[in-house]
Amino acid sequence: MAHRPPRTFRQRRADSSDSDSAEEPSAEPGAPGDQAVPGPEEEGPPPGGGRAEAAERPLRGRGSRGRGRGRGPVWATSRRAAGAATRVDGGSGVPESSTDDLSTDEEDGTYNASENKDDQSSSSNSSSSLEEEFSSVVNIPDAAFIQAARRKRELARAQEDYISLDVKHNSTISDMKKNSDEDSESEPDDHEKRILFTLKPQTLRQRMAEETTIRNEETSEESQEDENQDIWEQQQMRKAVKITEGRDIDLSHSEFQTVKKFDTSILFPPVNLEIIKKQLNTRLTLLQDTHRSHLREYEKYIEDVKSSKSAIQNLENSSNQALNFKFYKSMKIYVENLIDCLNEKIINIQEIESSMHALLLKQAVTLTKRRQDELKHESMYLQQLSRKGETSTNGSVAIDEKTQWILEEVESRRARRRQARTLSGDCDHQEGTSSDDELSSADMTDFQKSQGDILQDHKKIFEDVHDDFCNIQNILLKFQQWREKFPDSYYEAFIGLCIPKLLNPLIRVQLIDWNPLKFDSIGLKQMPWFTSIEEFMDDSMEDSKKEDSSDKKILSTVINKTIIPQLTDFIEFIWDPLSTSQTTSLITHCRMILEEHSTCENEVSKGKQDLLKSIVSRMKKAIEDDVFIPLYPKSDVENKTSPHSKFQERQFWSALKLFHNILLWIGLVPDDTLQELGLGKLLNRYLIVALLNAIPGPDVVKKCSQITAYLPEKWFENSAMRTSIPQLEHFIQFLLQSAQKLSRSEFRDEVKEIILILVKIRALTQAESFIEEYHLDHLKSVINQV
Repeated sequence: MAHRPPRTFRQRRADSSDSDSAEEPSAEPGAPGDQAVPGPEEEGPPPGGGRAEAAERPLRGRGSRGRGRGRGPVWATSRRAAGAATRVDGGSGVPESSTDDLSTDEEDGTYNASENKDDQSSSSNSSSSLEEEFSSVVNIPDAAFIQAARRKRELARAQEDYISLDVKHNSTISDMKKNSDEDSESEPDDHEKRILFTLKPQTLRQRMAEETTIRNEETSEESQEDENQDIWEQQQMRKAVKITEGRDIDLSHSEFQTVKKFDTSILFPPVNLEIIKKQLNTRLTLLQDTHRSHLREYEKYIEDVKSSKSAIQNLENSSNQALNFKFYKSMKIYVENLIDCLNEKIINIQEIESSMHALLLKQAVTLTKRRQDELKHESMYLQQLSRKGETSTNGSVAIDEKTQWILEEVESRRARRRQARTLSGDCDHQEGTSSDDELSSADMTDFQKSQGDILQDHKKIFEDVHDDFCNIQNILLKFQQWREKFPDSYYEAFIGLCIPKLLNPLIRVQLIDWNPLKFDSIGLKQMPWFTSIEEFMDDSMEDSKKEDSSDKKILSTVINKTIIPQLTDFIEFIWDPLSTSQTTSLITHCRMILEEHSTCENEVSKGKQDLLKSIVSRMKKAIEDDVFIPLYPKSDVENKTSPHSKFQERQFWSALKLFHNILLWIGLVPDDTLQELGLGKLLNRYLIVALLNAIPGPDVVKKCSQITAYLPEKWFENSAMRTSIPQLEHFIQFLLQSAQKLSRSEFRDEVKEIILILVKIRALTQAESFIEEYHLDHLKSVINQV
C-alpha cells in the first residue's frame, strides 16, 4: 500500500475553524465542474494526530453555501488512500471513524456532483483494492436496526409534526450514526425511488478518457492488421521468388528496400526476335501516328493564329468603319422604304391588273360565244332547208328574226374579208380558215374606251413615287453598288434571291399592257425590265470568285415566278386555239421562255410543267367544243355552190386549221401528246370521216396534201422507216382507197399525188404494194428517188 500513488480528496470546511483545517481550500458552492486544488500539506501524508482529529470532528453539511443536484444532503469525505491504509493498520479510534464516514456515504447514496475528476480517471486496480480494504471494516446494519430507526422517525414526526432543521454537530460516533440513520430513513423506499432510464451524464474528463481509449484500441487494431498484412505479403513473396529457408526478412520494419533474388532454376520461354521486332515496329508506328497527329494539330493552330492576326490587322487598318456603317444604314433605310412603297402600291397594281384581264376575258368570251351561236343557228337553218315539208309556198324557209339577223351578220363579215383578200391579192384562201374575230364598231369603241381608262390608271400608279423606288434600273444600281463595295456581305445576305421578289410588282406593272396573243405584241427581250436584269447579271458574271452566285438565277426566277403565271392565265382564259395569229404569237413567247432561258432547270421545270399542262388542256377543250363537221347527203354536197356544201367545206377547213395550230407546238409540247391530240382525236375522228363522205377527186387529194403538209417533218426524219407512225394508219388506208378509185376514173394524175403523200409520210411498204398490185411501174421512180 505504500507504493500506491497518492490521491487527493476534497474536504468540506467545518463551522469551527482549527489550525489543521484552516489551511485547506474550500470548494466553490454549486459549481459542477469545479476541482479542488490541493494545499501544501496535502502533497505528503499528514501526521497521524491531525488525521485523527479530522476524523473525530463532526462533518457539517453545506447548509446555505451549497446544495446537491436534486438529491439530499451530500457529505464530503476525505478518501486519501494513504490515510486509509494507516487507519486500517492501527491507530486509536480510526476504524470507528472510517465506519461512520462510509456508513454516512452509503445512507446518502451519492457523492457531490462537483467531485474531483482525477478520482474518476484513476486506475481501476487501485480503486478496487481500496474498496476491498474499506469493505472489510464497514459494519452493515441489519433489517431490525433499519426498522427500529424508521419507527423512531415516524414517532418523532407524529409528536412534533415537523422535522427539525437544527443539526447538532457532535463529535461522537453515536451522533453520527443517528444522523446517518435519520438520513437513510428520510430517503424514499426502493419502490418509491425514481427509476432513471437514461445514462448518467459523463463529465468532460470522462468523455476524453473514453475517446482516448477507443482511439488507442483502433490504432492497435490497425497496427495489428498492418502487421498481419505485412506478414502475408512476406510469405507470398517468399513463395514467389523461392528464397532460401532460414532467411527472415522483416518487410514491415525494414528501412531499406530489399532486393528480390530470383531462382535461376526457373525456365522462361525462348526469346523470339521476330516477335520483339514486330512489337517494336508496332510501337514505333503508333508513336509516328501520334507524332503526325500532333504535327497536324500544330499546323492547324499555326494557321488559326495567322488568320486571327490577319483579321486583327485588317480590322485595325480599316479606317473607314464610319463610312461602312453609314452605307449599311442608308441601304437599310432604302430597302425599308422600298418595301413600304411596294406594299402600298401592290393593291392598286392588283386592281388594275384584274381590270385589264377581265376586259380581255370578256372580249374572248364574246367572240367564242358568238362563233358558237352562229354555228348553231346556221346548222339549224341548213337542217330546216333540207326538210322539204317545212318550206313555205314561195319556196323560202320559215326562220325567226334572230336567226335571220345572225346569218346576215355572218355573211356581211365574210363579204368584208373576201373584199380585203381581193385587194391584198390573196386568192388561195379557203373559206373557214379565217379567225372571224372582228368586232362591231360599237363593241370596238367600248373596248378601246375601257382599255384607255385602265391604261390611264396604270400611269398614275407611280406618279407620286421617286424614280429610285419605281425604276428597276435605279433599284438594281443600288444593289450593284453594294455588291461592288462589300461583296462578302452582299452574297451572305442572299440578295440574289430577294431581288426577284422586290421586282415582281414593278414587272407586273409593265406587263399590264402586254398581250402575248397579239401578233404585234412587244417581245420580252425588248422590255425595259428584261434589259436591266440582263445588265445586272452580266456585271455579276465578271466576278470569277462567285461562279455559282444566285445573281445568275435572277432572270430565270423572274420568268418562273412572274412571266409564266401571266402566260398561264392568257392560255387558260383568253387564248383561242382556232386563231393562227394568236397561236403563232403565243408560241413565239413560250419558245423564248422555255428554251432560251432555261439555264436553271430546277427553277423553271415546275413552271414549265404548269404552262404545258394549261396548253394541252386548252387544246383538248377546243377540239371538244369548236370542231363540228356535218355530214349531208351526196345530193346536197355535189353542188359546190349549195349552202350545205359551203358550210361543210368551211367546217372542214376550220378543223384543219385547228389541226395545223396544234401541230405548231412541235418542240414545246411532247410528241406523244401532239400525236394523241392532232392525229388521234382530230384527224382520225373528224377529218377522215369528212373525207370518206366526200366525192373522190382533186378536192379530196388537195385536202390530203394539206394535211400532210401540216405534219411535222421531225416525225419522218428516220431514213430507215418503211412504215409510218401508228396514228396515221387510218389516213394511209384512206389514201390507198382514194388512189384505187381514182386509178379507175379520169383523175389518174391524182394517183401520183397520193403516192407522193405516202412516200412523204414514210408509208413505203404500202406504196410499193399498191404499185405492184395495179401495175403502176411508171411510179416506181418516185419511190426510188426517196
